[in-house]
Amino acid sequence: MLMVTALRCRNTSDDFQTDYERFEARHLAEMNGAASDLRKQFVKEHGVLGAIRALDEVSTSIANSYGNGHPWLGCHDLKAVTQLLVDVETTDTLVETADQLLDRERAPQFALAVR
Repeated sequence: MLMVTALRCRNTSDDFQTDYERFEARHLAEMNGAASDLRKQFVKEHGVLGAIRALDEVSTSIANSYGNGHPWLGCHDLKAVTQLLVDVETTDTLVETADQLLDRERAPQFALAVR
């Protein structure tokens, strides 16, 4: 979601592409671990070939759903969140923030400033 929205916002005054790249570099191990866990889960559920298709479907679905922007955060807000996420120390906080960012039903409860 951050990658797609960073690309979408790159030609605005709230371009956060560089911030996203810093986030990605800082948290690459956590993101790779989550991707590995998801891949393993899909292999158990769908087999190797089915897992490849399922991961492709998830990636495409996420990209498509955020191609027109985030449902309740604009580029300015996404830039601020991304800048805060660069310095997040724990995986639990990253997961909690992702859950809030991706939840289309409830308002966010961000508390990144203290973690």
